[in-house]
Amino acid sequence: MARYTGADCRRCRREKMKLFLKGSKCDGPKCPFESRPFPPGQHGRGRTKETEYLLQLREKQKARRVYGVLEKQFRGYYEEAVGKKAKTGEVLLQILESRLDNVVYRAGYAKSRDMARQLVKHGHFTVNGKKVDIPSYRVKEHDIIEVRAKSKELTPFLVAQGEAGSRTVPAWLEAIPSQMKILVHSLPARQVIDTQVQEQLIVELYSK
Repeated sequence: MARYTGADCRRCRREKMKLFLKGSKCDGPKCPFESRPFPPGQHGRGRTKETEYLLQLREKQKARRVYGVLEKQFRGYYEEAVGKKAKTGEVLLQILESRLDNVVYRAGYAKSRDMARQLVKHGHFTVNGKKVDIPSYRVKEHDIIEVRAKSKELTPFLVAQGEAGSRTVPAWLEAIPSQMKILVHSLPARQVIDTQVQEQLIVELYSK
């Protein structure tokens, strides 16, 4: 499966904001964005004319990079959102938020979405009692996600238990670290999604 293999910090610098792709490193002084808060490359410090198209493109790229989704898959999510009756941009964000790797990250069982994606791919989680190793699996309302019994003693999950409560879990989820369980109470509404992206610009870009 294709995936991005370059430096995560370059993606933050390209979007001129922290995307928190490296977990706790992004909060520390060693974050490259702190010393180089400008786009990478020879002309990174130069001024770029911010056209309407460029602003729309950057919002789309930002959303893709935050959730770790490649272009073809992201376009597929957009086409699905278009077919819904609700606002396209809000449905798009809801689809991205309901990915299993994002849910694992939001619940505090991984320090980054990349780490969550790896844990899911290695088969450490079940959804409603069935093993799921597909990061893009979409959770539904009332789903129960659990760490498999034989995985609970692995270091990432022991660390997650020890740090329980250090990260705010969104209201649409409930994390139970003592049982290594996540309850999905509902799918998220736009007002509870804290991703800093202007989804309407993405809709305008794809509507051209």
